[in-house]
Amino acid sequence: MNIGKITKVSGPLIEAEGLTDANIYDVVEVSKDKLIGEIIEMRGDVASIQVYEETTGIGPGDEVRSTGRPLSVELGPGMLERMYDGIQRPLEKLEMLAGNFLEKGVTAPALDREKLWDFEPLAKVGDDVVAGDILGTVEETTVITHKVMVPYGISGKLKDIKAGEFTVADTIAVVETEDGDKEINMIQYWPVRQGRPIKEKIDPNEPLITGQRVIDTFFPVAKGGTAAIPGPFGSGKTVVQHQIAKYADADIVIYVGCGERGNEMTDVLNEFPELVDPKTGESIMKRTVLIANTSNMPVAAREASIYTGITLAEYYRDMGYNVAMMADSTSRWAEALREMSGRLEEMPGDEGYPAYLASRVADFYERAGKVRVLGNREDIGTLSVIGAVSPPGGDMSEPVTQATLRIVKVFWGLDYDLSYQRHFPAINWLNSYSLYQDKMDKFIDGNVDEEFSTMRKRAMSLLQQESGLLEVVRLVGRDALSDDDKLKLNVTKSIREDYLQQNAFHDVDTYCSLAKQDKMLGIILYNYDKCLEALSKGVEIKQIEGLDVNESISRLKLISEDNKERFDEIRSEIDSAISKLIKEA
Repeated sequence: MNIGKITKVSGPLIEAEGLTDANIYDVVEVSKDKLIGEIIEMRGDVASIQVYEETTGIGPGDEVRSTGRPLSVELGPGMLERMYDGIQRPLEKLEMLAGNFLEKGVTAPALDREKLWDFEPLAKVGDDVVAGDILGTVEETTVITHKVMVPYGISGKLKDIKAGEFTVADTIAVVETEDGDKEINMIQYWPVRQGRPIKEKIDPNEPLITGQRVIDTFFPVAKGGTAAIPGPFGSGKTVVQHQIAKYADADIVIYVGCGERGNEMTDVLNEFPELVDPKTGESIMKRTVLIANTSNMPVAAREASIYTGITLAEYYRDMGYNVAMMADSTSRWAEALREMSGRLEEMPGDEGYPAYLASRVADFYERAGKVRVLGNREDIGTLSVIGAVSPPGGDMSEPVTQATLRIVKVFWGLDYDLSYQRHFPAINWLNSYSLYQDKMDKFIDGNVDEEFSTMRKRAMSLLQQESGLLEVVRLVGRDALSDDDKLKLNVTKSIREDYLQQNAFHDVDTYCSLAKQDKMLGIILYNYDKCLEALSKGVEIKQIEGLDVNESISRLKLISEDNKERFDEIRSEIDSAISKLIKEA
């Protein structure tokens, strides 16, 4: 083990000399407390090290030991339902060891070494196996079956495989390779900064259904896609991410709280165990991993937490699962990069961020995708990445937002004015976009309703026209508009308030399936067509605005998914109300 001496301490950054055999990104143990650090720069035998723990009390002359290994995570059964910090230390275990506050040097293995797992072999002795092949399965939770795979770099003939109860560290199989026999247990180690290998990437063609109408209808994200949610403070980024984490039709959710306030992670911790997954009827935590690196935790660990989260996500993707990763927020991660860059005295780029900010952001988002996984199997896994961005003062031109928008294909632009009006989710329909839209239209038209994309385009066109009409109203008043334009304002108000607006805290409205979205939008536009017909037959706009059926339309969102008859009843109400007006005219 290579040993050096500290020569300089600057907050979370220290310098040590004498580390002649160390490499960049090697993990080191700092001082007698064995604080975990990572080498981020080498100049001769002088290493600059970012320390993932509080460095108070460390000084020049203290020892630094290089482990010779990059920062890695432990992958295996037992990660679901757990809460880790940014470098995959289990926070429940740390609390048992050190109390409510993190203490220096306290650590615990990421995977429980005591728990017994019931391993069921799928491979047989004599099989030729390669990296990625499934040796057997373990029931990790009641809803997720953990597939134990051959680790990367091992291939050969399966010499032995056992069935029964084992800890993650027990040998379950032996593979005869060219370099001799290799014993395999249920733990895999993987360096977090290196993407896990795949056979090939595939073009994503299926939407990640979130249950949020403004997203699924107007700005869908694909399974294996990337999305960004930029918005100013208080515009609802975190609630949108919570909603997607709760209700998206992903098999596994990895939620990374990176540098956000501690009370937001507390909300996640309190809410998620009580939430019932609509697909399985079990707690959502049964398919969730939480990584908490709040704003009062060491700044350097923020940078690691993003990579830890995406490595865990890639591991489950390699099993063939659909994985969704939430990063809240990448701005705090970028701020950690900026702080470390400043302490390294690197040349600053825009607003003090390092010159390599854009490439780091790109490296992170490029690890998303729909992929054909390794091994003698045709399984396809997806990893969708949704990152919140917190631009100071809502300034979308700042470097982190711009670097993110150059990479991601979906932009959900949160609007402070909408949030001030209590319109949530506060996603602005005029400046948001999805580059997956055409492919998602084909999927939804083929699986839900062949008219869905036509209705969506029509609704979006009406919303865009509303913007111009409202400008006219502000200048000369509503009375200057024609009856057709007044009706247009009525229908766009209905689209905004009865369709796009969604209450995350209402039992029924919190989640809306694609089938219900189709029915709701269909009724709003059907009502508009009928009203246009009435106008053309001489009915006055005031009479149309005073119809009782408008009240029923405003309550569409509160109809439960099972009550399909109610949607048909509202259509009948519209027909009879408009027919009556036309007769009277």
